[in-house]
Order: sequence, then structure tokens, then C-alpha cells
Amino acid sequence: MSFSQVSGAMRNLRLLKKLRCSELQGPGSPQCLSVRTDTGTVLIASGFSVTELDPRAGQVVNEVSLTADGYLPEDGSGTVVGIQDLPDQESVCVATATGDVILYNLNTKQLECVGSVDTGLTAMSWSPDQELVSLTTGQDTIIMMTKDFEPITEVGIHQDDFGEGKFITVGWGKKETQFHGSEGKQAAQKKTTAMQPSVPWDDRRPRVTWRGDGQLFAVGVICPQTGARKVRVWNRECCLQSTSEPVNGLEQSLCWKPSGSLLAATQRLPNKHSVVFMEKNGLLHGDFALPFGKEQVKVKELLWNSESTVLAVWLEDMMPGEGGGANAYIQLWTVGNYHWYLKQSLNFGDDPLRAPACVCWDPERPLRLHLVTRGWTSLTYDWGWSTNRSLGEDSRDKANVAVIDGDKVLVSTFRLCVVPPPMSTFDLNLTAPVNLVTFHRQPQRTNELATLTADGHISVYCQGTEDKIQSESRVGGYRSVSEPLQLKTTYRVAVDQSEPLALRLLLWLRDDVFLGVESSTQFPSKSNLLVLGPSEAQRPQPTLEIRSLVEVEGHVISWCHSSKTDTVALQLENGQIRKFLWDSLKPSVVDWQDSTGCRINFPDLCVQTALCTIEEDHLLGLTERSHLFVGDTEVASNVSSFVVYDDFLLLTTHSHTCRCLRLSTLTVKGLQAALASDGGQNDQNDETLRRVERGSRIITVVPQDTRLILQMPRGNLETIHHRALVLAQIRKWLDERRFREAFECMRKLRINLNLMYDHNPKVFLDNVETFLRQLDSINHINLFLTELREEDTTTTMYPCPGNATGQPAPGASGKKVDIVCEALRSTMESIDQHKYCLSVLTTHVKKTVPELEVALQKVHELRVNPPSAANAVSAEEALKYLLFLVNVNELYEHSLGTYDFDLVLMVAEKSQKDPKEYLPFLNMLKTLEVNYQRYTIDKHLRRYQKALNHLSKCGEEHFTEALNLVKDQKLYSEALGLYPTNSPQYKALSCAYAEYLVAQHQAELAGLLLWRCGETARALQAFVGGASWRNALCVAEQIPLLPDELALLARDLAEKLIELRRYTEASVLLEQYAKDCEEAISALITGAVWEEALRLVYLYNRQDIIETNLKPALLEAFTSQTAFLESQRAMFNRHKTRLAVVRELKEKARLDLLDEDVPDCPEAELYSEASSVMTGSHAGSKYSHSNSRISSRSSKNRRKAERKKLSLKEGSPLEDVALMHAVTEVIHSVDKMREEVHSLLKALVLFQFDGQAGRLQKAYGEALIMIEAGLPEVWQEGLQPTQTPIIGPNSTANSIMASFQQPRPSATHESETPPPPKMRNGIKWKLSLLN
Repeated sequence: MSFSQVSGAMRNLRLLKKLRCSELQGPGSPQCLSVRTDTGTVLIASGFSVTELDPRAGQVVNEVSLTADGYLPEDGSGTVVGIQDLPDQESVCVATATGDVILYNLNTKQLECVGSVDTGLTAMSWSPDQELVSLTTGQDTIIMMTKDFEPITEVGIHQDDFGEGKFITVGWGKKETQFHGSEGKQAAQKKTTAMQPSVPWDDRRPRVTWRGDGQLFAVGVICPQTGARKVRVWNRECCLQSTSEPVNGLEQSLCWKPSGSLLAATQRLPNKHSVVFMEKNGLLHGDFALPFGKEQVKVKELLWNSESTVLAVWLEDMMPGEGGGANAYIQLWTVGNYHWYLKQSLNFGDDPLRAPACVCWDPERPLRLHLVTRGWTSLTYDWGWSTNRSLGEDSRDKANVAVIDGDKVLVSTFRLCVVPPPMSTFDLNLTAPVNLVTFHRQPQRTNELATLTADGHISVYCQGTEDKIQSESRVGGYRSVSEPLQLKTTYRVAVDQSEPLALRLLLWLRDDVFLGVESSTQFPSKSNLLVLGPSEAQRPQPTLEIRSLVEVEGHVISWCHSSKTDTVALQLENGQIRKFLWDSLKPSVVDWQDSTGCRINFPDLCVQTALCTIEEDHLLGLTERSHLFVGDTEVASNVSSFVVYDDFLLLTTHSHTCRCLRLSTLTVKGLQAALASDGGQNDQNDETLRRVERGSRIITVVPQDTRLILQMPRGNLETIHHRALVLAQIRKWLDERRFREAFECMRKLRINLNLMYDHNPKVFLDNVETFLRQLDSINHINLFLTELREEDTTTTMYPCPGNATGQPAPGASGKKVDIVCEALRSTMESIDQHKYCLSVLTTHVKKTVPELEVALQKVHELRVNPPSAANAVSAEEALKYLLFLVNVNELYEHSLGTYDFDLVLMVAEKSQKDPKEYLPFLNMLKTLEVNYQRYTIDKHLRRYQKALNHLSKCGEEHFTEALNLVKDQKLYSEALGLYPTNSPQYKALSCAYAEYLVAQHQAELAGLLLWRCGETARALQAFVGGASWRNALCVAEQIPLLPDELALLARDLAEKLIELRRYTEASVLLEQYAKDCEEAISALITGAVWEEALRLVYLYNRQDIIETNLKPALLEAFTSQTAFLESQRAMFNRHKTRLAVVRELKEKARLDLLDEDVPDCPEAELYSEASSVMTGSHAGSKYSHSNSRISSRSSKNRRKAERKKLSLKEGSPLEDVALMHAVTEVIHSVDKMREEVHSLLKALVLFQFDGQAGRLQKAYGEALIMIEAGLPEVWQEGLQPTQTPIIGPNSTANSIMASFQQPRPSATHESETPPPPKMRNGIKWKLSLLN
């Protein structure tokens, strides 16, 4: 079922505008009516002429006589059987009963007879596409013609054959043997009754109606054999498709639903008068009864509107009334949930001149109804959908929704229950059909309502008295959940009721004040605003008289009222907004203005309006085309329904979402931006958005609650709890310290209970006792405690809108879970520790470091000293609860850790452990000495530090076991603190610790341990191994060593230092302890320590070494430094050039991705699948595989694998980053040479190698200048460290996907773009004499 089919389920039809034109004063009576879609004018045919009327201007636009040229008799006795506007031909086609088909050109004003049938015409009907026209003749034939009036075929209406859709019998037995359902077995013996002829008042004319797609048309005619109506269905080629089954009492009206599913007709049965529906195969398919007595009315026509949402039924009384004519009615019916609702009933009275002569729907505006009365008055009704709901904002409002159904108002109270339509909570029965419903707008009384009925009376319904409610609370054995409204007063309205719906809008503001809108009788383009109140004069019937009347230029389409400001806003037909000052001494209407004094109007007509506050008062409006306006600003274009409640705007969209926005935190532009965005659909924590079923519409919202009622396309109702409403209500309850309501709501709707504390920690901690007393349930307190976690839900799950964020409690430093648990525990123990025993245990278990031993000790105390309080918990219950919170094996081990065997047995008995498993172990433990017993328990529980502490107290006989424990668990530092420093145990532990440190390559620290405990020989060995030469020499002097041994030790240490490139320290050893100055000088020359080498040369008078060793070493150092500089310069230039090429190619690839063109260049293969720069597929698969393989490796190997990604191989995906890393290394290498070059230059100058020194200084200076100049090229301004996806208005789906597929550098140091290195320009290295 489409949504249009459920429009009547919870919505009503209200009259937006009525146009009345009485300028027509023609002879005769109107006979046919058609609407010009291009101009909106109405074409009316009578027995004399065709008249074109503009209902909006109230003027006759065109008129042509049909009697002047003899097409109709001059006395007006002729009949027009059909009229149709033809926009393509700019003409109107008229068919007369005498057989003429006339074409009147609306531009040239010429009449032309395009065809004539000698036997006369009985009906003319054009196909919806106006390509074909079907004519029924006086000989009961159908003539099918093209739009150019070329005959296609002519067939007889009465056919003996069923048609091409004849049913096929498959031979499943006779009718007497088949199942007959609810009719029972007697249906098998039921004899077929003879067909009864049609009713006497039947005009016996054929009725032709087309399906909406123009593929089929139906003809309803009188059957010559039976005299009864029969319906036949034909296709466009005039081939009979099907014939209706025999239907007794079938009447003349026939109309095919434009959506194509059903044909509507009427049937009169002995017990009811119904509208019946037929399928295209002629079988009946559903019906609904008309609300009239037997033989009371006759149905003249049935008319579907163009959307198939409203069925108009045109009726007349069978018997004439007091005015001499029969009462005429037009009823508007809608369907929802397979129930037909009578939404509007227009009673035209018994005046023959006021009775409708022609009725039709507008083909362009689905809810516009045109009619012309017999007295030549044109009426145009514009209808609109509306939901009548109570608008209270306090908890007394029951969220009532009123649905009109004929003379009943179906009221659903959604605060109490959700009743699916067409059922309701209760019904209000009236004496006449209802046209309007309005709820009382006065606070505290918004459940009361008033109805305007078709007879012009207003009935007021209020809450009944308590006695009456109690007496009616049980009706028919059922208990009434709601309190039905009671009829208080029925008023007669003192306005002109000569035409139906004299009041088209009604608003109940106060007990004695109603506002109404009526069309001005003197000026059709104006509206009258009426302030109605009870008459003070004594009259037989209570009457509402007009207290004030304000005339408004234009038609008032809708109005709305704000109970906060008591403002009434009007909307006129052109979107203009006015403010009605109804409560002043002289009511008036003024322009709607903003705070700056500017006039505000809607850009387009809105079918739903509401007042709200967004910094100031604004009027919201929703158009038929789903545009939502705030004043003259469009804020959204896909809104299907909306409602304003308190501070919230709730709306549904055509993208199947329900938005809930807090207006106090928004401006108009902010609201526009919020609705223009996707609403964070990818953000699960966005509380303003919720996905809903396609086509959902808002019915109402329950005030001071979290429920929002939606109607689904199928017509069923659903209650949702929108997250924004829920959180707003919870925050309100928490601010009011109503913890119980907040907790129940959060528990039911699965809101994280951490919000109770996170919303305002200080308030919560200050009201812990209130919280406990309100919850008053151990289970609820435990549930709250078990959900606690460190996360602040106000910043993660439920970010608070605006600035209303909770502040942490002052002085409440520490972890949140511990703070809450401690606050609750202390409060519960002070109130009643026995009652809250289980919750106290929960606070111990829930702490960040669970206090299981404390909890177990409390259980043990309960077992030893059972409390006598009535609400106390037994030890067994407490232990059972602990086992629910904690794994039984974990609890068993913690109980073992208390060293209390009674507690261990108590826990073990509740577990699934086999006594044979734990009893021998416990019995063994009981036989041990206390400290050794605890050591055994701690070792079993892997609490090795505690175990070592207990074992250290067990005496020397257990030291070997302690030493093994220390070695196994590496508890050396802890063990040294347990024994005296002068004890042998301390020395043994120190030696074991030293062995461990040597194995860990910490030989110097091991030597210190050995030295301080007297193991000098081993300490010397450790110091030598760690190259700690100063400590080694100290220990050697303490031992002491012989001079030769000391010199040999010095030489060994010097060799190690030279290997470690510590040449200066090695020269000290060789000079001072080995007494070998030549070796010392050689070490310094090797390490390029030129000045220190010269000092020793002259100290020991070995100038010969200058010529033999020093000068050759200087020249060799000059050569190597120069060559190194050349290689670094070449490498820098090569990397810089390649980096520029790579960047250029990547930029070109980016532009090609935007244009979806593959780069056509020699470097194109750089972007092939192999290189993966464009698609990234190969690189992505390669490195993702690599990552998965190395995930379990050490961090060193992971760094190595990351470095492999930074390959300098041409075409690698991260080549540019690798080049920048390589350039950085070159710069660091060159910059570190400053001190070394400076020292070498001084030595070269000293020995008159000025040429070499000058060349070296020049080469190094040029290298530094080249690097400084190249830095801006390598580290360009605005360089992004990582690549971002290519998106934007010029992107395509392929380019964006390719951009996302490019390999993303992982967030490691190696793969990030390195920062530009800083040069140490402050270090002086040049010699000025070489400049």
C-alpha cells in the first residue's frame, strides 16, 4: 500500500480556501464541467452555451452560444453529454445528445462540427493522454476515434461473450462440493436469484471511465435482457476484456481509480447502501457502507481525485425537503489500514438553486474540487491534510490525536497506549458529520477538544467528573484505560450557514474564546477573522456570537498559536504572514516582522505551519514540495513532516531519517547548516539523527516523555524513543535529582548508566544518599556499579549540546570508578551495611584494582558472625553473589592468598572443583611452618616477591631454595634488601646478580657489585670486560698487581679502547701505565687527535715521528676528507634531482586522476600496476602482507621492515619520502665534519701544507653553501607529510577511489616525511689566513 493510500489513517482533510463566484447568470442549468489545466479556468456547458469562468478573478473569460448555429434547440431543451478541454489543440470539445461533436477554438473563437452521429450520443470520454476519444451512441455502440476525430472502430456495447479475460475452469468439482467459507454449507444449496432491474431513478445513460494509464476503459450500461446495470471493460483497440459478474442493485455511478487497481460503483441492498469496488476482471473486491438509511439517498456520481487518495461521493435525498428540492451532499472519503473514513461532508440543503449541478476534481491540483450549482454559482474548494493533536507541553497532556470519521471523532491517547488505526482509545459520537476538530490551547486543559459539525454547531468536550469516570471505568466487563471526554456544551454559531463550511478554520483559545475564519460574502477575495464567544442573551440553545470581526485582504489558509507567547500567526494564500492581535481591545491584523522591523513572508504557500523560538519568534512552514522555511529562509528541501515540541524541532526527511534539533542552541543559519549536512550519519554518537522506515511521518510527540509516534507507509503506528529526546529528558531528570526516573529510562532504553555520574559528577557525589534511597533496589544499584568504567560518556557517547557540560567534583582526584565505588560504599555502610551488603561487595570488586581479598574477608566475617538483622544477607548468599561477579578459579586463588583455610574451603565448596584436587593440597599446607606455608601458597599463586619475603624468614637451611627462586624470577634487587650486607647470603646474592648483569652486557655494574663485596679478582675481570679502565686500574692497585702485570693490563685495556675508537683514553694508558710513548703517539695520530699527538712528540722529544708518521697521516686525512666531500655532494645533487622528477610525476598523476586519463608519457610505467603509484593495488597487497608477517617480530625487525618500504628504487611507492630521508643523512654527515675539518686545517697549516688546507676549506665551504641553497628545494613550503584523498567538486568516482587506494604511509618514524635538518652554523671551523 502506498503512502497516499494511508493518508486518512491519522490525518484529516481541512479546507484551506474556498472560492465563490456568483457572477454567472445564464439561462438553463449547467450540465457538464471541465477544467483547463493551462489556465486554471473552468469550462461549463449548458443547454444554451459554453462558458469559461476564472474562479480566482470571479469573471467570465469566454462564452460561446451553442444555439446560434443550431447545434442545440433555442428553447434550451438540448443536452450536452460531454465536455473536455484539449490543451494541445487549444480547444474545447463538446458532445451533444443529438449526435454532434463540436470543437470550439479558444483562440479564434470559432465553432466547428467535427462529426455527427445520426442516432445521437449518450456519452463522450477522452483517454487520460487525450490520444483517443470514445463515444457511446443511441444504438448502444461504442465509437473509438483518434484525437483528430478519425474513426478507428465501432463495436456494440452489449456482447454475449465474457471477453478476452474469461476465467478458465480447471475441473475441480462442482460448486456444491467446494468449500464456501463463512457462508456455510447452505451456500451449496442456495439458488441463484433472478437479476433485479435498475432503480427507477436511474437515468439509464451509459457511464464511461478510463483507467489512469489510458490502456483500459469501462462502460456501465443497462443490460437489455435483465434491465440491470452491467460493467464491461475494453482496451484501447475496443476489444472486450471482461464483463462484471451479476450484481443486484448496481447503480449508475462508475469511476475508475486513477492508480488503476479498482473500479468504484454503488450498490443498493435490502439492508444497506454501499460503495463497492470491482477489479478489472469484473469481480467485486471490497466495499463500505454509506451513512444513510434505507432508501434515503441516491448516488449521482463517484469521483476519484488524480492521486487516488480521496473519493468524492455526490448524493441527493430521495425525497424532497421543505424547500422544494432534495437535500444534496458531497462526501469526501479516504482509506487507511483498509478502513474508509468520511473526512468531510458538505450539505447544500434543499434549495434547488444551491444544489450541485456539476462536480469534478482538478486534474493538476489533486485536492482541489470544482462544482457549479444549479443556480450558476461556482464553488472551488482547496483541501489540505492536517494532523489534529493536542499541543500541551506538560505531563498532564495525554498526547491526544483526533481523527474524523463521519459523525464520530476517533481519539487516541498516546501517553497511555498506542492503538493502531482504525481503532482508537475512545470515540466521540455526534449528531452530524464532523468538519473540524480543535484542541483547547489553554495550559493544563489541552486534552479537551471542540468539534464543528456539518450542521454548523460546535460541540465542546471536557474531562468528566471523578464520579462519572468511576461509573464508566468498567463498561461491558472491560476496564477503561483512558478517561473518555464528556460532552459539556453544544453551541450554535451565529454566522451565515447557507453554504457548507461557512467556518473553515477554528481555534479554541480559552474557555469562552474561539477564533474562526469565514469567507467574506461581500468581497470574495477577502476573509473575515471572527472572535467568537458565548452569547449573554437568554436563548433556547447556547450560542456563540461574533464579538469582533477583522477583515483581511486575501484568503487565510492556515494559522497557528503559541501557548508560550499567546501569539496567533496567519498565513495567506500567497505565503504572506500576518500576526493577529486578538486579545487587544480592538483586534487587528499586523505584518509579521523580525527584530529589525523587516516584514517576513513565506516565499511559497505552506501546508503546515508552527511557531517556534530561534533567538526570537519565528514561523515554520512546510510546503507541498517538502521545502521547510523559517520565515523567508529555506532551511531544508527534503522534509516530509515536522513538529515543534518544547525546545525541539523534530522532522522526518525523504532520506528516511528522523532529525531532532534543539532550537535554543541554534541560529537560523545554524539550523540551515545542520539540515544541509548529512547529520553525521556515519557517527554513531550523533544524537540528533535516527534512521526510520521509508515514508515515515510524525504523528505526535508525548510531552515530558521520550516517545515519538510515527506512522509507517502501511498505516501502522510505531513508537520510537529518539536519542535526542531521551538524553534531554534524562539530563533534565538528573538536574532535578530525580535519579529513579532517569535510571528506569536509561535501563529500559539501554543508555549507558555512566551518564548518571558523568552528567554532573559534583551533583552526583553530593547526593549519593538521595540516589541510593530513590533507587531502593539492590539489583539496580549493582547494575549501576557493574556498568561503571573510566570513559567519560559526555565526551564520547553522549556529547552534551551547547555549553551545559558537567564539571568534575572539586577535590575528587583519582580514577572515576574508584571515586564512585568509594562514595557509594561509605554511604551504604553508614545507612545500613546489612541491607547493602551485596552492593558493598560490588564496590570492592569493581575497583580498578579489585579488592577481592577485602570482599572475601567480609564474606568470612558473615560466616563467623552471622548478623541478626532481618534484611541481612547470609554468607552463602554473599559468596554466591561474589561467584557471579568473579570467576570461581580466580576467587579461589584470591581466597588462598588470604592464608585463611576456612575461607578457602568455603569458596572451594561453592566451586566445581573436585575435593580430591584441593583437599590434599590444603592438608599439606597445614603441616608446614607458617612462613614456609605462606611461601608455598605465594609461589603457587605466582606471587614471587611475597614468596621470597616469606622464604627469607625461614632460616639458612632454605637459602639455596631462595637463591634459585631469585635466579628464576630475577628478583635480585628485592633479595638484596632482605639480607644484612655483611652476611654470606648477601655476598652470594651479589655474586649471582653480577653474573646476571654480565650476561646482560652490564659488566661495569657487575664489577661494582663484586668490588663492594670483596671479590676483587672477579671485579677486575668484569671491569676489563666492560672497558671501565679507571675502575680496573683502581682494583689492580688494591689487589695489588706487579708492575709488569699492570703494564700488560694497561696494554690490554688500550687495545679495547682503540677498538672502541676511544683513542685519547688509550693514549693515556699507553703513556702512563705501559710507559710506551711511541704507541701512545701512534694511537693519537690514528684517531686524528693532532694537537695531543704533537704535545707528546715534543714532551718525549720524538720529532722523528713527525716526518715518519704525522705528516703522511695528515696528507692521507686530507685526501680521504676531500674524496668524502665529493661523494656527499654528488649524492646530494643526485637525490635532489630525482626528488624533483618524482614530485613532478606524482603531480601529473594527480591531475590525470582528476581527468580519468592515464598519463601518456615515457614515465607512464612509473604509475603502472607494478609501481602502484596510481592504483596502489600492488603496493597495498605487498605491504599489507609484509605487515601481517612481521606483526609478531621484535620492534627492531619491525623498524627494519619499515625501512625496507623506503626504497630508493625508482618507481617505489614511497620513493619521495625515501629520497628525503637519504638527503637528511647526507646533510647530517657533512654537518658533523665541522670540528674534524677545523682540527685538520690547523695541523695542515702548521706543517706548511697551505695548498691542501686551502683546497679542503674551499671544498667544505662549497659543500655547506650547496646544502643551504638546496634545502628550500627539498623541503618545499606547504609540503604535506602524508597524501590525502583527492576529493572535490571536480572529482569523479574513479578518481576518488584511485586516490583512496594509493598506499598510505604508516604512522612510523621512518615512513613519515622527515623535518628539515638544522645546520650548526654557529660553530667556527674556517681559518681566516686561508681566505
